[in-house]
Amino acid sequence: MTEPLRLSKRMSELGLCSRREADEWITRGWVRVDGQVVSELGSKVLPTQRITVERQAAAEQSKRVTVLIHKPVGYVSGQAEDGYTPAVALIRPENRWAEDPSTEQFHPTQLRSLVPCGRLDIDSVGLLVLSQDGRIAKQLIGETTSIEKEYLVRVEYTKPGTLPDSELKKLKHGLWMDGKPLLPAKVRWQNEDQLSFTLKEGRKRQIRRMCDMVGLKVLGLKRVRIGRVKLGDLPVGQWRYLTPEEGF
Repeated sequence: MTEPLRLSKRMSELGLCSRREADEWITRGWVRVDGQVVSELGSKVLPTQRITVERQAAAEQSKRVTVLIHKPVGYVSGQAEDGYTPAVALIRPENRWAEDPSTEQFHPTQLRSLVPCGRLDIDSVGLLVLSQDGRIAKQLIGETTSIEKEYLVRVEYTKPGTLPDSELKKLKHGLWMDGKPLLPAKVRWQNEDQLSFTLKEGRKRQIRRMCDMVGLKVLGLKRVRIGRVKLGDLPVGQWRYLTPEEGF
């Protein structure tokens, strides 16, 4: 027999919304199971049961915004820590990119529940995504995500000579971190002091630690792409909206 699942978990698995959104919709009476409204949190369903949501839920979801920031050095991705400013503080009308193709109007309510979808450490720059949409957060940082993230990394070899090809191969596949093997990565030289890294995972300070393992010192790190969305010409410290036509 198939085990019943929490309704909110099943809704998240189906890609309807995040678990938090699901709980909110359930309490508002916006969720039906096999045509019947279910408004009790913690309710369980079988995988074979049909889940539908009211139009109000879809309308509310469509109002949720996703923002792309070119994060500068010195800002943290998430909560303020050790006196450092979170990147969300940059989302002000005066910092919006003048060439933002979106017609979305800025409103302070958009800052509510705007959460970072992945980290970029304080010393790194580049593309940071913040979203009110739980589906996007799940897509980018969920356990099963396979979306590529591309970085340009300026490095210096700390040993005599140049980095041997055997060490470059280790960066691509073969290194372990925190007791687990790293997934294969695409790593190639862009020029004599810059590497391109493309990863499908994001362990804490992963690239810096990978480089350290093969004798490379990271001098600068910039994220330039997440999935199909590129940083492009977005200036440092400025932001724009993700357009409806774009997808990761």
